[in-house]
Amino acid sequence: MQKSAPIGIFDSGIGGLTVAHAIKNALPNENLIYFGDTAHLPYGDKSTATIQAYAVKIADFLLQQGCKVIVIACNSASAAANELLKEYVASRATIINVIEPMVKHLSETCNGQSVGVIGTKQTVNSGIYPTSIASIKPDMKVKALATPLLVPMIEEGFLHNRIAHDIIHKYLHDDQLKNIDALVLGCTHYPLIQKEISDYYKGAVNVLDSSTITADFLKNFLSDNDLLNESQDEGKSRFFVSDLTDSFAHSAKLFFGEPVVLEKYQLWE
Repeated sequence: MQKSAPIGIFDSGIGGLTVAHAIKNALPNENLIYFGDTAHLPYGDKSTATIQAYAVKIADFLLQQGCKVIVIACNSASAAANELLKEYVASRATIINVIEPMVKHLSETCNGQSVGVIGTKQTVNSGIYPTSIASIKPDMKVKALATPLLVPMIEEGFLHNRIAHDIIHKYLHDDQLKNIDALVLGCTHYPLIQKEISDYYKGAVNVLDSSTITADFLKNFLSDNDLLNESQDEGKSRFFVSDLTDSFAHSAKLFFGEPVVLEKYQLWE
């Protein structure tokens, strides 16, 4: 496998650009190819079988681009399709998702603590975080809460106003999240409201962002397997979506933190 081969990143839409941006910051010399399945978002309320079908199609596209690693930058797709994609892709590329790096981080840093997880209905109902954490740290308590209003709130631009404040506080005040020591942001949209969430806890709870933890995990993986791009030039990035609208273009800049040129690529005829 060529070290200069790109890193593929995909999500149900634009939210995974928070992961792409973290990867670009951690690995500035790597070439990135992002695919946002904007024609089918959100994945959070889709069935497991439907998400798996979408994920396989996207993986095919990223394999055609010669990607050495495919990052599932979506908690819902990570929960629903990770094992299937590993079998499907096999030796053609390595699959990395946003859940396993977080679980590894928790197992190494949160001994005997109580951890909260917020995410989509698909992610929370899958039980992926409690199950994965229990297999490594049986004594760790995991409390998960579905927070379905946060994604549309963020995508509509309600980030730093009274509406956002009230919705965030309503969720975080839920009994399910009482007495936690750390909170996992189990959706790639949520880093955009990390400050508001941290402010709610006033430093009493460690708020964990899966995008930066995934980027660090990926960097270590590439280094350990001698797959780092040896070019000293800044890596090139391309961004594809399955449906293109002005609102997606606007959101892309918001999530990536800088202007992004989106290219439409229709996977389904």
